[in-house]
Amino acid sequence: MTGSESKIVRDPAQLMARLAQLARPVVFTNGCFDILHRGHVAYLEEAAALGKSLVVGVNSDTSVRRLEKGEDRPVNALDDRLAVLAALGCVSLVTPFEDDTPLELIRRVRPDHLVKGGDWTPDKIVGADVVNGYGGQVHSIPFRFDRSTTELLRRIRSS
Repeated sequence: MTGSESKIVRDPAQLMARLAQLARPVVFTNGCFDILHRGHVAYLEEAAALGKSLVVGVNSDTSVRRLEKGEDRPVNALDDRLAVLAALGCVSLVTPFEDDTPLELIRRVRPDHLVKGGDWTPDKIVGADVVNGYGGQVHSIPFRFDRSTTELLRRIRSS
């Protein structure tokens, strides 16, 4: 297993042991991360700067399809999305989730900081009540670059 592959935790039973090894404070974010672009990378780097370890929850392929991002989404399969995220230096651990929301994963991770992008206000972030309830912090990071996977795919398809 390479260095980046060791950051991928698929087995929920192993997740708790791996989380216990991470330096605190732990930051958690989640998303589809279908086609990684500059906006994603800037966002992940900024999220990571809030703590010592960044955990990324990644929507499974079926979970992405339920989000109605398009019939052909995700473009990249879960294994590929996990591998690309794990290769980023700012990411400490990546783990997939099947549910429509990452709420149960957030409960297991118990992050010190819960983060989403600027299109989410802190009061609308799934799990905010849980994290605030035990004294953690919830952040909405403004977009530094106007990028989206949906727009990128539209441009590719129209060229």
